[in-house]
Amino acid sequence: MRYIVTGGYGFIGSAVVRQLCAAGHEVFNLDSKTYAANPEAVAECEVQNVHACITNRQAVAALFKAARPDAVIHLAAETHVDRSIDGPSAFMKTNVDGTFSLLEAALAHWQATDEPDGFRFVHVSTDEVFGDLGPDDPPFDETTSHKPSSPYSASKAASDHLARAWQHTYGLPVVVTNCTNNFGPWQNGEKLIPTVIRKAVLGASIPIYGDGQNVRDWLYVEDHARGLIDACQAESGATLLFGARAERSNLDLVNSICALLDELRPKTTPYAEQIEFVADRKGHDRRYGVDPASAERAIGWSPRQSFEDALRQTVQWYLESLPADLKDSDDRLGLARA
Repeated sequence: MRYIVTGGYGFIGSAVVRQLCAAGHEVFNLDSKTYAANPEAVAECEVQNVHACITNRQAVAALFKAARPDAVIHLAAETHVDRSIDGPSAFMKTNVDGTFSLLEAALAHWQATDEPDGFRFVHVSTDEVFGDLGPDDPPFDETTSHKPSSPYSASKAASDHLARAWQHTYGLPVVVTNCTNNFGPWQNGEKLIPTVIRKAVLGASIPIYGDGQNVRDWLYVEDHARGLIDACQAESGATLLFGARAERSNLDLVNSICALLDELRPKTTPYAEQIEFVADRKGHDRRYGVDPASAERAIGWSPRQSFEDALRQTVQWYLESLPADLKDSDDRLGLARA
């Protein structure tokens, strides 16, 4: 098959590209190469890379014309909540206007294709669009209403609504997916797990927002990528949620990483002694949890990796990837691995 992947230099996008290439598919990667891009993550893949922003309508239209895709997996987005609080404009431009640009190009392509029933536009979103959960609330499912809390999640909620509107109004075969927190190799260094590993190895304070009791469900990125590829076979109009049923508080997660570091790179004192609680994030959602039954029913998906095994593999990967001259400002811990 022929795929367009947007954001294929990113953390989740690169995992999708690697799996598609390993399966022998033809992949076109549309990526604007922002700070979060890491071309090394797909350096061994035979990919046709197009360096342009998804808001560039001319470039997007030209790509659809050249690629003639059977499916689009749309991952390109601004994703970091802290950055959205400091500068929301880029999130509105990329996540909202960029998704609109892609939907327009996909619609024109789909209307002109010889096999319209086989095309899929998989719009990849986040569980953060649903707001947060109380400690005893059931996890989010495909019927949960959108109630975003941050500029980031608001921009993603808007893009979800756009994708569904194009499916409802024009008939474009859209599948919307919402996932929980991902982790694994090649994640940008500003995210929680790479930050904890970097700070720990440097002997610096390991920061945790607030009291550390914010809860997230953690999904291994390779399992999520496999689900996104399978979602290209789902029924048009479907909403699929990807989660691992592996809820952990941030403090519990950080303590688990510190325990693995104590084992894999021991030093004279426990790494957990470096933990420091810092001022909480503005509007910090207390809990996310995802019920993945929709993906289990629709495409037979379930995680193959346990949280414990995947976390151990992830920590080992980062330790093997640390550059010799590691600095606290390094955002891409995997760069030295290539």
